[in-house]
Amino acid sequence: MEQPKPRPVTIRDVAALAGVSAGTASKALNNQGQLRQETRDRVLAAAKGLKFRPNETARSLGSERTFTVGLLTTDSIGRFSIPVLLGAEDALAAGTILVFLCDTREDPIRERHYVETLLSRRVDGFIVTGRRSDPRTPLAVDVPVPVVYALTPSSDPADCSVVADDEQAGRLAGEHLIATGRSAIAHITGPASFDAVGNRERGLRTALSSSGLSLVGPGVLYGEWSEAWGRRAAQILLRSGAQFDGVYCGSDQIARGAAEVLAASGRAVPDDVALVGTDNWDILVEGRTPTLTTIDLNLHEVGRRAAQRLLAAIDGEPTQGLETCPSRLVMRESTELQRVRD
Repeated sequence: MEQPKPRPVTIRDVAALAGVSAGTASKALNNQGQLRQETRDRVLAAAKGLKFRPNETARSLGSERTFTVGLLTTDSIGRFSIPVLLGAEDALAAGTILVFLCDTREDPIRERHYVETLLSRRVDGFIVTGRRSDPRTPLAVDVPVPVVYALTPSSDPADCSVVADDEQAGRLAGEHLIATGRSAIAHITGPASFDAVGNRERGLRTALSSSGLSLVGPGVLYGEWSEAWGRRAAQILLRSGAQFDGVYCGSDQIARGAAEVLAASGRAVPDDVALVGTDNWDILVEGRTPTLTTIDLNLHEVGRRAAQRLLAAIDGEPTQGLETCPSRLVMRESTELQRVRD
């Protein structure tokens, strides 16, 4: 039986053995950059020991920058990737770096094609993002340039990832509802399989528990990320007979649907029920009456920090691990203080 051919040694293998970034390894091999001689010697020894033969893409890294970055996303509608992109561009603009935005549509073959095409154009690095915060597998292509994952983290803890704080989002929502006088709080959210859903629920329960409270209603209502689900879930909550004066929704879409049903049933927002959403999606939170209090996941900052980490990696600084960006509460009319009744 024919034995499989061994995988070619790459710049990342050399970098791992030498304990440096891929950018630093390439600079050392090309006699570029201001590196300590000890670092340069360690990289050269690792390359020799692994019998490394550099390809042209790897050779260009550290010797000739193109001042371009590839941003790969699975978010076809751009709701999450656009704020990340804008934040990244804010950080990259100081270095006059251009960004190529590619929508992979969650297709591994398409993603591989984009990576290989952008590498042929000698991009200096990649930012990888998506529409959900569940960990994803690292890029399938062996990439000789730095990669930073934004919002959607890499499943490899050795990679560099910058994410939103979903648990803090739930905690902020709970603390705010309690601070405005609510003590019977329900939770309507998205699919239970999403990491963000579990993290937001955990944060909400933490806030309630700290005040001696627990969730009310027929349990957490899991469903789709849609206004239609928000309407159905609010109907379920009302039919359950549970007494509630506050609802935290896992998205602004869900909150908008819930608000419609609450209004139709005679439950005024915020007088009878305070409502908090998630995402701070302007067309939803400002396009209704009353306007919607929500939790902003700070995606612009996620993109900005991811770009900063990428720039550091391109400059040869070791960059890895998980960084979490704080969420923030945006108060509007749907959670005004309860009025004192006669």
